[in-house]
Amino acid sequence: MANKNLNKAKETKNDEFYTQYSDIQKEIEAYLEYNPDIFRGKVVYCNCDDPFESNFFRYFVLNFNKLGLKQLITTSYKSSPVANTQLQLFGDDKTLTKVKGRPKITANKFIINEVRDIDEDGEFNLKDVAKQLKANKHNEWTPLEGDGDFRSDESINLLKQSDIVVTNPPFSLFREFIKQLIAYDKKFLIIGNMNAITYKEVFPLLKENKVWLGNNYKVNAGAMFFEIPEKIANLEQIREVKINESGKKVYITRVQGVRWFTNLDHGRRHQPLPLMTKAEVVKFATKKPFEKYDNYNAIEVSLVKNIPSDYDGVMGVPMSIFDKYSPEQFEILGSDYNVREGLLPKLVNLKWIGKLDRGYVNNKRLYTRILIKHKKK
Repeated sequence: MANKNLNKAKETKNDEFYTQYSDIQKEIEAYLEYNPDIFRGKVVYCNCDDPFESNFFRYFVLNFNKLGLKQLITTSYKSSPVANTQLQLFGDDKTLTKVKGRPKITANKFIINEVRDIDEDGEFNLKDVAKQLKANKHNEWTPLEGDGDFRSDESINLLKQSDIVVTNPPFSLFREFIKQLIAYDKKFLIIGNMNAITYKEVFPLLKENKVWLGNNYKVNAGAMFFEIPEKIANLEQIREVKINESGKKVYITRVQGVRWFTNLDHGRRHQPLPLMTKAEVVKFATKKPFEKYDNYNAIEVSLVKNIPSDYDGVMGVPMSIFDKYSPEQFEILGSDYNVREGLLPKLVNLKWIGKLDRGYVNNKRLYTRILIKHKKK
């Protein structure tokens, strides 16, 4: 439903999609339930966020003391393909035309070391933070020398000072972004497109249990709701219209296939997926299950819920397995991309004479599959 919004945004080179505060709050609560001290004493870095608009900044600054943060760092972009935005929702790697003339907005750096009720009205809110920033008491608000790009020396130096990165990187730069986080050995909680699972920079991390998906699929069935400005809103696709704290009218749209990617532990991923036996699946399935691939030595399982509990061989399952994947329950062998690239030769049916671009059943090409086995107990 939101594709028209994304296409319109792409045509106008406008990618102002903002994560809702409630989605950030619900996601982070899952980690706090598993480990209440996960952020305590840590430096959190939001390095793709405009503090004037970002709900990431708002969440962490309002919960600074509750989380026990040591420091909060936020940097924003100035005029660029991702200027003053949180999230680019179209994965176009082409370089966009630069804005002519002098940028109107300067990239900023906010460093929060302390938050308190500075006006002593009995309530702590963003107005208190603004007053502290303006007074430069214990906190810092300064322009960056460069454009705020996460790949700049300025941003990398701030990254080195941080413990956990929480942000929305531009989807078109997701590969570079996660590669940088791994290179600097950082903990992170970031938003990405579901298709990023298949990236060569990402899939090995999932396979080796160095990165996993977050908890948000339980909240919005694998989708997220974003605030978008009126100028790019397709009113037919809008779910809600509201006035934000700045008095601006914002439109809420639903985007499918968005996930949190993280290396922070949460309890949901250690919960085994309830499974039926092979006989039970056969009994209740609406179409013929467990057909063998023409080109792989494995069986096709078209629905995650139909993974049989008593099958010891290799199974091809949808990418959505990562939403419910428990490393104690399953072993990730690879994907059909790995088979195509010759990385899993034992899985190839030697009698197959067609392409190895995807899995085939009865000569019908299937969607991307992840190849798994049950872990031996």
